[in-house]
Amino acid sequence: MAHGPPVYKRILLKLSGEALLGSHQYGIDPAIIRRVAAEVTEVNGLGVQVGLVIGGGNIFRGAGLAEAGMDRVTADQMGMLATVINSLAMQDALERQGAVARVLSALQIHEVCEDYIRRRAVRHLEKGRVTIFAAGTGNPFFTTDTAASLRAIEIGADVLIKATKVDGVYSADPFKDPKAVRYSSLSFEQVLSEELRVMDATAIVMCRENNLPLVVFNLNNPGDLLRVVTGEAVGTSVKNHAPRTGTGK
Repeated sequence: MAHGPPVYKRILLKLSGEALLGSHQYGIDPAIIRRVAAEVTEVNGLGVQVGLVIGGGNIFRGAGLAEAGMDRVTADQMGMLATVINSLAMQDALERQGAVARVLSALQIHEVCEDYIRRRAVRHLEKGRVTIFAAGTGNPFFTTDTAASLRAIEIGADVLIKATKVDGVYSADPFKDPKAVRYSSLSFEQVLSEELRVMDATAIVMCRENNLPLVVFNLNNPGDLLRVVTGEAVGTSVKNHAPRTGTGK
């Protein structure tokens, strides 16, 4: 199927760590990371500048460790290191697809990756390198969703694209509620007021305040990332003052 030209020049793609699990209980499913890397490489090959933020939930989730009794700061630092592991794995997978990739970390780990410096990141993007932002914001108490919003704003991305396990934003959990309605478009205000579980509230507020559009799509549908980037109506679009439109299940 032929696709049109990209409608975005620079994107920030947010992947959850859990998305890399595939059929595994822990770690990274090689087949999943290979497919995602191939799709990112395809989009990058169209001339789209791609930034990536990956969570660490397939290895450690800071919030989960804290709930189990660990000191929250320590737990979040472990979660940040988990995102570095995932970022290095994604860099390798991208390079195997023929892309050029760089990992920039909010924590200093010079032996394995570069420090996050905004101007350096923008330069990598301008040179067509897939730029992976690791270690969240570098601070505890902030999620990788918030890190994705922050990095997208810092690099001047045209859109923040969040990959999930469902095809957009629903009125309730579609796995638990068969009457859940999928929205094709929403405003940030509606997401916040109705407490729709898209991203955490801090991330949504940052998008709203900086007028950064958000698209939520299903990572498990091969080709959907390309469809989003070429402007097809995929998933749910969230922006300032968008009319709410439901599509049904």
